[in-house]
Amino acid sequence: MLRIVTGGVLVFIYLPLIILAVYAFNESPLGGWPPTGLTLDWFAAAAESEAIRDALLNSLIVATVSMLLALVLGTLAALALQRYDFFGKNAISFLFVLPIALPGVITGIALQSTFKLFGISLGLHTIVVAHATFCVVVAYNNVVARLRRLPRSPEEASADLGAGPLMTFRRITLPRMRTALLSGGLLAFALSFDEVIVTLFAAGPGARTLPVWVYGELQRSYQLPVVNVVALVLVILSIVPVWIAQRISGNEAARGGRY
Repeated sequence: MLRIVTGGVLVFIYLPLIILAVYAFNESPLGGWPPTGLTLDWFAAAAESEAIRDALLNSLIVATVSMLLALVLGTLAALALQRYDFFGKNAISFLFVLPIALPGVITGIALQSTFKLFGISLGLHTIVVAHATFCVVVAYNNVVARLRRLPRSPEEASADLGAGPLMTFRRITLPRMRTALLSGGLLAFALSFDEVIVTLFAAGPGARTLPVWVYGELQRSYQLPVVNVVALVLVILSIVPVWIAQRISGNEAARGGRY
């Protein structure tokens, strides 16, 4: 029974993705099931589209910068909250993980209102800020989980031998949590790359990421075959970093947490 239920859940999750993949190769521009034939023409049309290439480049830029910001801010916050005790520590820790639990619409409206209040024009830079607000949670959680499992004795020994805080962090702490940073960065990149709801509120008129392009072109029936292709590519590009991050975590678990 457990196997049947597990299989049913997997079918429920992945059947739409399988259907999407089939539609991406469907010869008919109007869709329909079953497919009338298979073709690669829609992939060629997607590759030749300048709008798609620009949107893909924007997505890669936003995801990369958001990931780097999330790693820096998440690591600093994790070190402060895990290594030190101070008043309001639990409240600050809760506020750090809250953005990823909030509905995307609420986050998007709040960010757009803030940008308008301070007179900040919308563009790629506002998308980066918006994505960093929830990507930082992924980096923070990964680093906190690693710091909780790391003994403090090597850092204390480094301080006893005369090393300053920066040298201790660079030569002792950072090497022991680099895989947590790598997996957190990959997850943050994937989270930013396919985000659409918050992006719709933070994007300017000329700043479109790939998910926003897909959302906008869904209204045009003649673009559906190309939209299916782009959606399939989005799924594949999102799976790769998540799979790598999962492999990193799995390998560390198999080693018994030795770093």
